[in-house]
Amino acid sequence: MPSSVELKDFAASKKMRGVMGQYFMEMMGPEAADKKIAWCTSVGPAELLRALGFEVYFPENHGAMLGATRMATDLIPEANARGFSPDICSYLTSDIGSYLKGESPFNKMKLPGPPKADVLVFNTNQCRDVKDWFGFYAREWDVPCIGVHTPRAIGEVDDAIITSVAKQIEALVAPLEEISGEKLDLDKLKEVITLSRRCTELWKAVLETAANAPSPITFFDGTIQMGPAVVLRGAQEAIDYYEILLAELKQRIADGVGAVDGEKHRIYWEGMPIWGKLKNLALQFMELKTAVVASTYCNSWVFEALDPDKPFEGMARAYSEIFICRSDGPKEAYMERMIEKFKADGVFYHNAKTCPNNSNSSYDMPQRLQGKTGKPFVIVDGDLNDLRLYSEEQTRTNIEAFIEQLSQD
Repeated sequence: MPSSVELKDFAASKKMRGVMGQYFMEMMGPEAADKKIAWCTSVGPAELLRALGFEVYFPENHGAMLGATRMATDLIPEANARGFSPDICSYLTSDIGSYLKGESPFNKMKLPGPPKADVLVFNTNQCRDVKDWFGFYAREWDVPCIGVHTPRAIGEVDDAIITSVAKQIEALVAPLEEISGEKLDLDKLKEVITLSRRCTELWKAVLETAANAPSPITFFDGTIQMGPAVVLRGAQEAIDYYEILLAELKQRIADGVGAVDGEKHRIYWEGMPIWGKLKNLALQFMELKTAVVASTYCNSWVFEALDPDKPFEGMARAYSEIFICRSDGPKEAYMERMIEKFKADGVFYHNAKTCPNNSNSSYDMPQRLQGKTGKPFVIVDGDLNDLRLYSEEQTRTNIEAFIEQLSQD
């Protein structure tokens, strides 16, 4: 059934598509032949790689594209047949399935597909899957796979953790210098970290415009607009883009323009996006006059601890403070602050079946937070990429019932 509402795009989005297209072209186009390519997990030491002259590729971005284009469901079985369980990260299985089958959304951009890595650099702050994912390609291509083992379920991010992680990042320098053929210039590293920190500040400012009522931007917009913050942090292009986007959002606020016309309810989204259904969900929430104003996911690329004067310690702290690798205490305190800051009326928990590391509805956190904040919640079972694990009809019904509950409170 056609929707009675339409999504509102941003004038800045045309520039973003150009920025992202240029990034992919430089990575995979003809001019990339002589460049050194480093694969990096999304919350890995990208600043170090850029400072050493690598082109930095983030396969989780490709995983999200496979989900958003709904190619993932046909590709995951290829990885399953190779020996990767259907229960593990569907970014991993859809990306490896894409490689095995030779099909990628990049093909529609007239690009050959993800670039072959000269080195793969992981950080286990997200999960163990990223190391196993990179290990597959390291064996396929006979290239080094190196990285950082960050503790999980961190309570206090203390000096012992920072020292350990910082030393691990610093230990990457020598092997990366050998692969890149360049010596690390500390001034260059400081410059990249300064740019990355500025990108973080602007991206946070973009997201925080949603504290306004009506909100000029939603979580669904954020999953698209976050592209430069993910793949181009440490580059001037990301800063230039977010300055333009932020100005547009401030103008929307001044003009009283909300992302959702007639906004009545405000929701906090906890967990991964359901990539192949984001448009459907965005339209349903718009029809229900509900703005999904904030999320833990989009804030995953806010790295305020980056410090050009203490490059290794700053990276260590920034990448160890992220929500996904913290214990329940800090997670709950963070969500309490966010619910209050963004004036959320309730919380939507996505229980992603292949991403238990970034799903937080299984150990009574929703109930605890409701007890502390008084905000009701709904839990939706699904997945980031594998739509066989998602029921559209059940989800639609659950959301309708949840918003009806908010209307009665």
